[in-house]
Amino acid sequence: MSRAYEKNLKLDWRLSPADLHQQALAQLAASESIVRCVFGTDTSEVGLLDIALPTRTPFSFQKRAIENQAQFNVAYIVPTGVGAAQGGHAGDATPVLKAISSIADTVFTHPNVVNASDVNEMPNNTLYVEGSLLSAFLMGTIGLMRRRGNRVLALLGQHHRRYVEAAINTINAARATYGLDCLTLAIVPLTMKADWSPSGRASGEITGLDNVWQELNKHEGEFDTIAITSPITMNPEARDFYLEETKGESVNPWGGIEALLTHAIAMRMQVPVAHAPMMESLEVEALNYGIVDARVAAEMISLSYLQCVLKGLQRAPVVADPATPHSLTAADVNALIIPRGCFGMPIYAALHQGIRVIAVADKIYAEDHTEVIRALPWRPGQYREVSNYSEALGILACMKAGIVPEAISRPLQTISL
Repeated sequence: MSRAYEKNLKLDWRLSPADLHQQALAQLAASESIVRCVFGTDTSEVGLLDIALPTRTPFSFQKRAIENQAQFNVAYIVPTGVGAAQGGHAGDATPVLKAISSIADTVFTHPNVVNASDVNEMPNNTLYVEGSLLSAFLMGTIGLMRRRGNRVLALLGQHHRRYVEAAINTINAARATYGLDCLTLAIVPLTMKADWSPSGRASGEITGLDNVWQELNKHEGEFDTIAITSPITMNPEARDFYLEETKGESVNPWGGIEALLTHAIAMRMQVPVAHAPMMESLEVEALNYGIVDARVAAEMISLSYLQCVLKGLQRAPVVADPATPHSLTAADVNALIIPRGCFGMPIYAALHQGIRVIAVADKIYAEDHTEVIRALPWRPGQYREVSNYSEALGILACMKAGIVPEAISRPLQTISL
């Protein structure tokens, strides 16, 4: 039975992408592929799929020849499952995204930033890119093509009739109100068990992926993007701890396993994917958590959690060869904004592509790798830490204007012979 799971590998992030790829391959079984990677000081936590994909690892790399400055484009990433104070909950990074979008011509982001159950308020100049595809884009191995509309295939987990019907009603509401193109539905038995990684990230294991591959093969050529909703099993104490005891001041326990699923599907199929959890049970639906932390509130007002996914996938960019005319590539990224201390593929890609990074001192509840990131061989001025997102927006405004941020601060250094 096909599955996705996590384990630790010895990965030396000081290596070049080609050498890191070889180091990873030496530790994989012939039937394993890496679909997600979080670097660590001693070992790295990787998400694995038990299928030998063409690339096998996410470390394939194509160096961009130039940085295109005809427009000003920003990638905004809040890694899933790390518990970022802003963006680690339920679409609560959207205000930051909207502020960035007022400065940038295009913002590349991923579902974790804007998904908020029944709410998705991403601006029109935002490109909604699944996380593994966004990493591959930054690594230079794929391009992205804008879309006016996509055909969405909806895969519904095998679950209580109430929640399957809620998902179908959500899809029909999207078709009736904003013209979503989604005529194909399928029931897919899938088991998702949420858990925690050694570093404190949200993680888990997925079985039943054979059923997903079967449905995708059955409907080949009928869809451009995939929306999937299925139940996630977790320890009730973890749910109560997050919602009641810490009131959001901890890691959202659902997101990590959702990212593992979408990475596995997107890397195999090379199409945009997003996941929404189904309500766990009638008993969980009946629980009353009262007024919760505002960052989590979107989860409390929905039955299906699916609308944000449909809205995002409707116009998500599709994967293209980087050489395709009019496609967007890594050359079109002028800056990356990310919470400080998150060390995964986006930081690794930015380092090797020469993309400027703004790391925001936003609290994360998983392991913090700030010191390791600071020690990477950055070019002068390539990596900058700021105290908050307001400061990050000021840096972006300066970058777009073509001036160094130091020019608007005093005292101003005077240079001389």
